[in-house]
Amino acid sequence: MAAPSPPPATDPAEVYGHLTRKEADMAFQRRAWTIFEWLGPTDGQTILDCGCGRGFYLKMLRHLGTAELFGIDLELPYLQKARRNTADLPAVLVSNASIHDLPFPDETFDAVLLSEILEHVDRDVDALGEVRRVLKPGGLALLTVPHADYPFWWDPINKTLEILFRTHVARGPLAGIWAFHIRLYTPEELRRAVLAAGFQVEEERSFTHHSFPFVHNLLYGLGKPLLESGLLGRGLADVADRGSFDRDGGSSFHPVNVGLRMLNWIDRRNAMNEPPGRSTVNLCLKARKG
Repeated sequence: MAAPSPPPATDPAEVYGHLTRKEADMAFQRRAWTIFEWLGPTDGQTILDCGCGRGFYLKMLRHLGTAELFGIDLELPYLQKARRNTADLPAVLVSNASIHDLPFPDETFDAVLLSEILEHVDRDVDALGEVRRVLKPGGLALLTVPHADYPFWWDPINKTLEILFRTHVARGPLAGIWAFHIRLYTPEELRRAVLAAGFQVEEERSFTHHSFPFVHNLLYGLGKPLLESGLLGRGLADVADRGSFDRDGGSSFHPVNVGLRMLNWIDRRNAMNEPPGRSTVNLCLKARKG
């Protein structure tokens, strides 16, 4: 089955906005926009989503062009969901693999995505070195990671614990931004790891400062488990699920869409690159193999 075409538009931002119109995580929305912008036209390229999770980036990229797409993930439950989400899409191959031992020859890919992956990895410089190996000369590595200096209202529980007790919650519904993470990054730490792996740094961004209070806990500690449990019903899931962007979003008066408008109203105060020193949810970095 051929992939649906994106809506007709001359402005890429309109297409990106369409693909992420159901997104309640404004930081994810900006991560996706940044990755799409940095990739540019992808027709004829070979792209790896390293740590593809449920396959959302692969599905979005298929709607943006004709690149040959590969995804790898170490977690089998995520991999199964990625395969379901991309099963009807052409030229998408998803497999089980570790970032430390990528099952691809040298110089295979034009670009590799590492979105919210590096913070889970024990040896981040070694992992980046393996990514560099499979990139073609001049190929791009596009990274996003959680910022160590995140806004208080994004995750008040962990921010309070860090300030008062120098600890954090890393498991369970209260884990927030630290969920299953080994580390968060400062801009200097991320840049240092990328340079140590032999890359050239071309561009850096830091974004999402303003947010709805406790939004990380609400979305990922409560919302996502409910969505995936099926308790919300198929109709509600189609409106709330970021992976269903190719289906109708429902009435503008639907409670989920009303909530999305509120979150977008708050997000309008954010910029695609906040000033240095401002607390933000994410850091993004564009690196090139020389």
